[in-house]
Amino acid sequence: MKLFLWLGTVLKFKNLYQKKNEHSFYELKMGKTAIILGATGLTGNLLLQKLISDENYISIKLFSRKKMDGLPLKVQQFIGNILELESFKSDFTGDTVFCCIGTTLKKTPDKNIYRSIDFGIPTKAAQLSKENNIETFMAVSALGANSKSSLFYNKLKGEMEEKVLSFNIKNTYILQPSYIKGNRNENRSMERVFDVIFPLINLFLIGKLKKYKTIKATTIAEAMYNLASLKPIIKKIESDQIKKYAITKN
Repeated sequence: MKLFLWLGTVLKFKNLYQKKNEHSFYELKMGKTAIILGATGLTGNLLLQKLISDENYISIKLFSRKKMDGLPLKVQQFIGNILELESFKSDFTGDTVFCCIGTTLKKTPDKNIYRSIDFGIPTKAAQLSKENNIETFMAVSALGANSKSSLFYNKLKGEMEEKVLSFNIKNTYILQPSYIKGNRNENRSMERVFDVIFPLINLFLIGKLKKYKTIKATTIAEAMYNLASLKPIIKKIESDQIKKYAITKN
């Protein structure tokens, strides 16, 4: 009788062990899910390509107002009015949110609409991340962001940062790049002028001023990609630090 009881106990623990290992394998196989806002933009698209090539990400969710063509099956696209991001709440689930949203005064001269994009979308995304228990959230802001600034752009970015941080998401990262260089599909005449001027200015930006040097969009995308796995304690990351995170990954 004791032998049968012993055999029964052994079989019970064997089944539990197998189920545990099956569960662990299933979790490993499931991989990670990323959410990108602003995947049609310069930095967001570069980040998208990196995540597509990473097998650890089995699902990438894009929330935008227009569909992108030629993407692999692991990319899911949710098309609609992202100014009303809360309507996507049930689909807004994953492991990491990358918010690369940003407009310009040339594209959006109405400051109310500008605010609804540069402030409204990142803060609503952070709110949904908190409500849906997403532990990692990062947003691209700007160097010089300050809620008390008299400049519209700097003030808006500063207010956005404060609101995002107020949700106390476990791993929150605010990237503050300086002037961003990259090949854009749109025509920005002033930026072509800056592309000529800034390489000369960069020569004089040393010491504490080096954070004002131009930064490549590829560098920002690389840093965001690395931050998702590094998860440092720092919350706000200025332009020169972004460059360090772009090349530092254990």
